[in-house]
Amino acid sequence: MQPNPLFTYIDHTALKPYTTWDEIKTLCQEAVTYQMASVCIPGCYVKKAREDFKSLNICTVVGFPLGYSTTEAKIAETAAALKDGANEIDMVINLCDIKNKDYVKAEKEISLLKEVTGNNILKVIIETCYLDKSEKIELCKAVTRAQADYIKTSTGFGTAGAALEDIKLMKSNIGPAVKIKAAGGIRSKEELEAYIKAGCSRIGTSSAISMLLKE
Repeated sequence: MQPNPLFTYIDHTALKPYTTWDEIKTLCQEAVTYQMASVCIPGCYVKKAREDFKSLNICTVVGFPLGYSTTEAKIAETAAALKDGANEIDMVINLCDIKNKDYVKAEKEISLLKEVTGNNILKVIIETCYLDKSEKIELCKAVTRAQADYIKTSTGFGTAGAALEDIKLMKSNIGPAVKIKAAGGIRSKEELEAYIKAGCSRIGTSSAISMLLKE
């Protein structure tokens, strides 16, 4: 039997600070079995995951979850993750820059990380729960100008996760080359389908198996 095609949208995620290697290994095997888009795992596990799962699409996070580490630190973290075998980077923006209305600085950081990732995918986590509408729109523009591949709603560690109204807002304000990833709080097949219908190309979740294998 072929896996549910909805699995192809999933970044199968395990990012809790106490995640064990056995949990990561299970996550990776599930991603292979159900043909998911990627696994999203802590940077400390990327090298071992690449060694054990040669063809798996591996994503990791940078500046996670708070985003206010220096740009230099994020660049170093990104370079190390790519060297260890990551294919995709989910970076967290510096929300301090946004609250200071320094969108130029935020855009520059995204642009510098895109230079490091090159042909690998860069997703930009803007943590929508802390932003007002105008800030979200400005970040859509910044992500587009910096030529990142995705804009992403949330870390899953903030005060709230993804919201459909934010997906619609992003869809109206990003450039045609930018895709959308929703993450945080998506717990049912119906929600998953709604986010995809709204315009998401990826969904970050740790609940894909329970969502899609209940049928």
